[in-house]
Amino acid sequence: MSENQYFEGFSKLSRDEKLKMLAGTVKDPDAFINELNGYRYQDPSLQEKFDQFSENTISNFHLPYGIAPNFLIDGKLYHIPMVTEESSVIAAASKAAKFWYNHGGFQTEETGTAKRGHVHFLWYGESEELESLYSRFEPELKDRLSDVTKNMDARGGGITESWLSNMTSEMDNYYVLGLSLETVDSMGANFINSVLEKTAGELKKFADEHQPGKLEILMAILSNYTPRSYVKMKVECPVEELEGFNGSIKGIQFAEKFSKAVQIAKSNVSRAVTNNKGIMNGVDAVVIATGNDFRAVEAGAHAYSISHGKPSALTDCKIENGLFTFRITLPLAMGTVGGVTRLHPLASRSLEILGNPDAKELMKITAAVGLASNFSATTSLITTGIQKGHMKLHLENILMAFNVDEEMKNKIRAYFKDKEVSYEKVKKFIEGKL
Repeated sequence: MSENQYFEGFSKLSRDEKLKMLAGTVKDPDAFINELNGYRYQDPSLQEKFDQFSENTISNFHLPYGIAPNFLIDGKLYHIPMVTEESSVIAAASKAAKFWYNHGGFQTEETGTAKRGHVHFLWYGESEELESLYSRFEPELKDRLSDVTKNMDARGGGITESWLSNMTSEMDNYYVLGLSLETVDSMGANFINSVLEKTAGELKKFADEHQPGKLEILMAILSNYTPRSYVKMKVECPVEELEGFNGSIKGIQFAEKFSKAVQIAKSNVSRAVTNNKGIMNGVDAVVIATGNDFRAVEAGAHAYSISHGKPSALTDCKIENGLFTFRITLPLAMGTVGGVTRLHPLASRSLEILGNPDAKELMKITAAVGLASNFSATTSLITTGIQKGHMKLHLENILMAFNVDEEMKNKIRAYFKDKEVSYEKVKKFIEGKL
């Protein structure tokens, strides 16, 4: 293994040259090259497609692709593809789906699909002058952008609203021109950014015609904060029926403890962040499986959680007149066309498994998985504890690290059935030290 050196012209090398150069930095170069080649697809055309998704590609990174079955959402049954490496995520979502299938399923209450973007600029003049300029520019905006919006307009999308914001309290001379847009079945990032860049150019041109030298464009970019592109979804049932999900406590006790746990997640910052991470365990798994942008979804969800000044749970719970209601409000910007949603073979298959939903339906499916994930996780916390189910699956991951036969694996499973699991303890059991 050689000391790392600066890679000159790395991006211009062939894949094999990149791999060979990188292999020089590891202990066993031949094993390294063979392993990374082993994760490439044998079909050259398929591998070529994957190579084009990113840059400096040398191999593929595989994650488990699973199914959470029997989600009843707005009266329709779905078997939902999920991509995750974390133990118990799919099992937890599936368990909740099975319970709520017999209790009315997941019900959508509200949806929105509006995205937003902004042109950030400086104005070296009086604010009244800019407001007057904008009042003349705004009626012309859609016509000026028609060449980049016409296809989206024809599909029922496009610009729905524009506004001017005075931000000089944050920075001298700083203003924002905001746009709200509908992108139909596309997540729409490229479309929105194209619209915004054209808007910036047209605004600059208009300003220079009427107030030359007073407007300076800083940048034009979409926002991943999407509070108006969202799903509000619920599950509900009589409190006594909750005993069917976890028989360790009575339904009313379950409901009351569950409600208090959610209340803690609404008010306690540390718990809120972890609560929302648990929601995103399920959400991200669906977003990845369908070829959508999980970084954008994560950013939007966590930003929304602090919209009242500090992180708060994205879920809520109430008990009223003997009825338990658990709901989620989740900002989502997702698509079923564009990006890699159709280019990635498994993303395309995921959409096929889901019945080829439109973007709004996919948002509902994703929100349901987030709600299910949080329901199961919160239930574990207030009953058996989160580790019991998680560590059972974690044990299987640990067993893969040891070269032992199935008889020994069964002995290990039996021994650790009601005990704390760790790699070191499993090792000691195999060595006869436990």
